[in-house]
Amino acid sequence: MSDEELEGLDQLIALIGAGLDSHRLIVALAGPPGAGKSTIASILQQRCVDELGASTEIVPMDGFHLDDTVLRARNLLARKGASNTFDVGGLVALLRRIRANTEDEIAGPVFDRALEVSKAGALIITRSTRVVIVEGNYLLLDSPPWAALAGLFDISVRIRTPQAVLRRRLADRWESFGLPSEEIARRVEGNDLPNGEVVDTSSMVPDLWLDWVVRDR
Repeated sequence: MSDEELEGLDQLIALIGAGLDSHRLIVALAGPPGAGKSTIASILQQRCVDELGASTEIVPMDGFHLDDTVLRARNLLARKGASNTFDVGGLVALLRRIRANTEDEIAGPVFDRALEVSKAGALIITRSTRVVIVEGNYLLLDSPPWAALAGLFDISVRIRTPQAVLRRRLADRWESFGLPSEEIARRVEGNDLPNGEVVDTSSMVPDLWLDWVVRDR
């Protein structure tokens, strides 16, 4: 049997604490599908509140999925989640508003995975929010249009996860939605893992790495 342990989170908390001053801090948390971004973002949010006393919100990149009707018209529905199936300009615009922090509140979209649609205005960033964690696959891609995001982050983080762990997590995710085994295999091998390869090979070097380490016990 084996345990999975995340290394580097304490260093990230220290880095955020050292960067907190009068301005809002925006943290990019990037990694391949199945890397645990949403889980880590939630843990990080709670630790920022508990240990740093900093009000913290999460902005998921997945809120900027293009709708299925658009993807179908572009013959991209089977590749939903690939880097060319997102409204990158919309994400850039939202992060610029968040960085400016001139509004009492800013609304953003959240992706509902069960419904496969983005819900507009499902998250709110208030003026008092000190730390914003942006989580998503392609936040640090070193190519247009994604590269426009780089200057909007104060701290950049990437997650490294063993391939076997990714494959297992992704299969478990799709199984939880009741998909048949053939469809699960198609999504994992034909879309999720290739998307992860893009993240691993085409992203910028981050300020900090978080590593999922698998230890036998």
